[in-house]
Amino acid sequence: MDISQYLSMFIDESKEHLQSLNENLLSLEANPQDISIVHNIFRSAHTLKGMAATMGFEDIAALTHDMENVLDLVRNSKIEMNPFIFDCIFKSLDSLETMVEDIIQGGTGSADVSSIVASLRSIVSGDYLKTEAPAAAAPSKAPARGIEVDEFQYSILQQSIDSGFRVFYVEVTVNENCVLKAARAYMVFDAMERMGEIVKSTPSVQEIEQEKFDRSFSLYFISQVDQATLEKEILNVSEIASAVIITVDSESLAELSNPAAAEVNAASKEIAATAAAPAAPAPAAPAKPEAPAPTAAAKPAAGASGAPVASRTIRVDIDRLDTLMNLFSELLIDRVRLEQLASEVKRNDLTETVEHMSRVSSDLQNIVLKLRMVPVDSVFNRFPRMIRDLAKSLDKKVELVITGAETELDRTVIDEIGDPLVHLLRNAVDHGIEPISDRLAAGKPEHGTIYLRAFHSGNHVFIEIEEDGRGIYRDKVLKTALKNGLVTQEQAAKLTDHEVYNLLFASGFSTAEKISDISGRGVGLDVVKTKIQTLGGHVQVDSKPGFGSKFSVQLPLTLSIISAMLVRLGSEKYAIPLSSIVETSAIQKSQIRNIHGNLMIDYRGSIIPVVSLSTLFEVPDFDEDKETETEIVVVRKGDKQVALMVDEFIGQQEIVLKPLGKYLTGVFAVSGATILGDGQVALIIDTNALIK
Repeated sequence: MDISQYLSMFIDESKEHLQSLNENLLSLEANPQDISIVHNIFRSAHTLKGMAATMGFEDIAALTHDMENVLDLVRNSKIEMNPFIFDCIFKSLDSLETMVEDIIQGGTGSADVSSIVASLRSIVSGDYLKTEAPAAAAPSKAPARGIEVDEFQYSILQQSIDSGFRVFYVEVTVNENCVLKAARAYMVFDAMERMGEIVKSTPSVQEIEQEKFDRSFSLYFISQVDQATLEKEILNVSEIASAVIITVDSESLAELSNPAAAEVNAASKEIAATAAAPAAPAPAAPAKPEAPAPTAAAKPAAGASGAPVASRTIRVDIDRLDTLMNLFSELLIDRVRLEQLASEVKRNDLTETVEHMSRVSSDLQNIVLKLRMVPVDSVFNRFPRMIRDLAKSLDKKVELVITGAETELDRTVIDEIGDPLVHLLRNAVDHGIEPISDRLAAGKPEHGTIYLRAFHSGNHVFIEIEEDGRGIYRDKVLKTALKNGLVTQEQAAKLTDHEVYNLLFASGFSTAEKISDISGRGVGLDVVKTKIQTLGGHVQVDSKPGFGSKFSVQLPLTLSIISAMLVRLGSEKYAIPLSSIVETSAIQKSQIRNIHGNLMIDYRGSIIPVVSLSTLFEVPDFDEDKETETEIVVVRKGDKQVALMVDEFIGQQEIVLKPLGKYLTGVFAVSGATILGDGQVALIIDTNALIK
């Protein structure tokens, strides 16, 4: 069977399991005594191991198996979690993520994890706590009993040994509470028969198929694979507690094939002990097999009670959603055209049909947009582990509090927002949160807190990163800005606190006293601001020196279809995003004042600037000076407002946002274009660019 078709599914599910492992391990670190979390970790690791083995990624399966051995001891209360074990498993997860990334890039998922494997095995044996020789802690295993064979079977085994084949005696034990013992035994036989030939088993194959055995079965096996590979394949089968494998030579064959004549000799005992060592924790599973057995047993029940939930979710390739959105965009343009034609023809039956089609397409539009909406949790869930590692490397204590992770954003925005948030969070840990000694001296708790929030507001999503650290000091920022030539002494004296804080977003600005791997390398918040602006959003910062800072990121819900107000300037049409509009109005030209060369109006008790769009865009066939009255659109960005002068209001309309293309990048105050129902192209005004 060609398993390459399942590669994308394997990658997606592996990422989900690795994320789950990281989250649960962080929870366990906070609550080391909660064994239920260990069971969840074990189940995820076990599933990942099985998936990797099925796909043929042996290195992933082998590393996960060694992780399982440690987790099995923890869940059966054989050992307790400690910082060394936590760090070792976290490093294992990092290696697994690297392996999966290698597979994504077309590799085989191989990596040198020998040091991590050695650490995991030292935990199993207890050697990492001891100074004496590790052999003293090696677990012992009772000698195998062997299987009696007839002359023909003995001849086959002996000839195989003489011919250079490997002959193994294998004892397999299934979990105590295994529900489908025969099925598990069959899976073991199937895996082994793909690698060689089974000569004889006890009980017989027929008895095993009829489940006429307790928990163990033994067999002779001929193959060219090595002992480690054979053990790995057997233990990859779910609910297998242990596999004792003895490499058989001519001397041991005589004893193993005639168990009634004598006990297994000392040499065989030594081989058995050696073979059992890699799977040391496995025999503990029968005594208390919470994770593997209940998981398998619970699956039929879960299917019966929760089948509707499971069957209501499918994976869809994101390219198909993009294609669907593009097709709907064209449909929306045609819908607007039909509405325009229906209003001109004025036939009742046509009007009714178009109105019905408009309602249906509106519902379809909502569904298509919702299909593209993804919870920000998909971005947020990687941050707790990142904060934990950063805090540890900086010798700080930091707690990350996440709220609003269920808030949804368009997939296009989700794909791009991760890196800016990573940069802001790293700055919060490095620059914001003080060292423990400084916090205690300032009367603060030794644990710093970073709040990561997401929430909806209108047609925007806000993401806030707030910390209770040292805050931003105005004088320090101004000193750096003056040194870098960003402002003059005269300008610096007039700047408000908010304007000073915004200097942090200037290119190359950094207040770090020394360069580190975390921040202070001259690639600062300007990268964050640029990235967010390309997404149609903006970022601002507020701070209270000594008490912390807050970065607030505003993002549009979607970048594909927006509601806009269409306006006319002479023969040209423009679109203004409805989410930015505060009010539309008509005013007398006499109400506009010229203050120091700037046009201003008195708007609801405050003075706001006025911008002439016809002058800004150099509209050839419209002259505002000949007008005695003008229409205005009041738009806002944060707490700032501007009035835009237009010729005429056309009306509200849902438009499809189209990029201008590579030849028209960077056009001032224009974020894109749209195709109207009559085929005309209307530019979409970027109101944020007009508000300073």
